[in-house]
Amino acid sequence: MPQDIECLRIRFLKHNDIRLSFFRVRCHIVHLSSAQSLTIIRKAKEAGAPLTVETTHHYLSLSSEHIPPGATYFKCCPPVRGHRNKEALWNALLQGHIDMVVSDHSPCTPDLKLLKEGDYMKAWGGISSLQFGLPLFWTSARTRGFSLTDVSQLLSSNTAKLCGLGNRKGAIKVGYDADLVIWDPDKEFQVQENDIHHKNKLTPYLGFLLQGKVMATLVRGTLVYFKGKHVAQPTGELVLIHTVEPGKASAPSAPYY
Repeated sequence: MPQDIECLRIRFLKHNDIRLSFFRVRCHIVHLSSAQSLTIIRKAKEAGAPLTVETTHHYLSLSSEHIPPGATYFKCCPPVRGHRNKEALWNALLQGHIDMVVSDHSPCTPDLKLLKEGDYMKAWGGISSLQFGLPLFWTSARTRGFSLTDVSQLLSSNTAKLCGLGNRKGAIKVGYDADLVIWDPDKEFQVQENDIHHKNKLTPYLGFLLQGKVMATLVRGTLVYFKGKHVAQPTGELVLIHTVEPGKASAPSAPYY
């Protein structure tokens, strides 16, 4: 997807921002990769549009200049763009124009990536990044002036609010779900295939040297992962939110309502 097409879609939102605000229609831009779109986004927010924006770990960690020809394990949509574009996305995060960072975890079996053919047009588009999201982000964020509080906001609190779960997730508070990660922000490690817990281990991050090793994970206070080992049975549960009937919603308060 060329940057011009991505910008065209976002420009459509900008041209309709007054109507979006009037009718209280919240919009969320997923998988932002194009830095060319940032000016449009900033102006739409300044105009009062109830707009939130996410980017992903691969757009902040990878650069097109370093992708070998035919390396289809880098394919995603929109595509990974250049180094200057990546730095512009980081700057937008610092300025608050991008609200959150997500995994866009999209695994597949190796055969769907057509590794031997190297055919980008036919190969599956998607990158597995869920396991390494926190260290990927922290490795780069800590060198750019982000604090641990910033990381928590961008990777946890803001996403919980967007999903309507801000009253039970995304913060360490009495009464909230104890969904916690225990990690060493200074621990350095190299991504190796044997350490990957995804069912399909294909990833563009093999060999990456990262900082911030996850030691344990708790879901609602229950230990589900500890130093490379998972619990035998999953403990997750269906999470539902209450919907609001049309006409009864309160006025939006950017960026969440």
